[in-house]
Amino acid sequence: MDESTRESIALFRYGLIAPILNGQVKSQKEYLAQIATIKHDVPHYGLKEFSPKTIEFWVRYYRRYGFDGLKPKGRSDKGSSRKIPAELSEKIILKRKESLGLSVTLFYESLVKEGLFYPHNISYTTVYRFLKKENLVEHTESITNERKRFSYDKVNQLWQGDTLYGPYIKVGGKKVGTYLLAFIDDASRLVPFGQFFLAENINSLKTVFKESILRRGIPKLVYVDNGKIFQSGDFSLACASLGITLIHTKPYDPAAKGKIERFFGTVRTRFLPTLDKEANFSLEDLNISFWKWLEEDYHRRNHTGINMPPLDFFISQFSEVKMCANPKILDEVFLKRVVRKVKHDATISLNSILYEVPFKYIGEKLDIRYSEDNLDEIFIYLDGKRIDSGKKVSFSDNTKIKRAKNIKDPSPLAFKEINKGREN
Repeated sequence: MDESTRESIALFRYGLIAPILNGQVKSQKEYLAQIATIKHDVPHYGLKEFSPKTIEFWVRYYRRYGFDGLKPKGRSDKGSSRKIPAELSEKIILKRKESLGLSVTLFYESLVKEGLFYPHNISYTTVYRFLKKENLVEHTESITNERKRFSYDKVNQLWQGDTLYGPYIKVGGKKVGTYLLAFIDDASRLVPFGQFFLAENINSLKTVFKESILRRGIPKLVYVDNGKIFQSGDFSLACASLGITLIHTKPYDPAAKGKIERFFGTVRTRFLPTLDKEANFSLEDLNISFWKWLEEDYHRRNHTGINMPPLDFFISQFSEVKMCANPKILDEVFLKRVVRKVKHDATISLNSILYEVPFKYIGEKLDIRYSEDNLDEIFIYLDGKRIDSGKKVSFSDNTKIKRAKNIKDPSPLAFKEINKGREN
């Protein structure tokens, strides 16, 4: 199981325990009992049920070790094969085609009762993955609970986030569209941060999310739509690492994010009309004007939804705000993650760039993390902790490095000694 799969499983587990961690459930016992009755489609493992004790175990491990505590441990029998033998595979396929009406759980139990194999030799998960690969898993209708609109009275309980198409500006003599990415606090209607960009991508989201947390603290919940940037694995991992529950709206349901949509309406009616359409302003000018309007007008003007200015509401509950104790953590949680095998010359290739790492890692597969903003250095992680680093290969510098000599150079021989015996 590679690191990417372990992270996907940890994200799934975090999704189940997040309501407990963030105080969203009135009775933990009732919540666990409800969760235990549902079959969950788990990454790598397939459909599984979990007992309340198992979920409670995940809660304890998250509180003790953080997000990395939710990752499955490595196999104790690593290196041995868990594949189903070819002859047995054919029998399972034939039997499955005859009993497609059975759930995989009942089908697995029937195979064990017939004596085709023992559970300690071939697990339910192995059979499920095999049937899934052969397209022989029954089609189950997924059950989704009806979502209700959120409404909180405490600051930083919930942030809503979204993107707005902004005005066109001239870049290099051409008109280019802009995008406003922002978050809004559900209770106070305060906007932690927002910024216009020329592109809607994960880097834009990272900039706004990091700045929002640095300025206004860490929210418990983040509510966004199903846009590509909000569905990215990088954003999901960042939220989970910070203890934030990430919630997505139903597709094609903009009304679900009513507060951020209303804020964007205010931007259209109160900010954009103030811009001089004839002026040749830059992206920097646009953002400076927006930030000034946000702090001096929007945050200080009475909001009809709360009957007071958003900034006053937020300040009145500042004791509820959990600030980020170590800003460097925000840089770490947004690092890109890949797995690379170290070559015999202690180098790895990443984005067509060659990096050198310590020689002790030759032949090993490493969990590599890096920032797209700075490709001069990469970081080596083990079990979620940074243990080493690597740097971009400099071929010119390497030619100047003095190599250690493994053997002692022989003394130079005199010309007479070399030609000794050849004089005749």
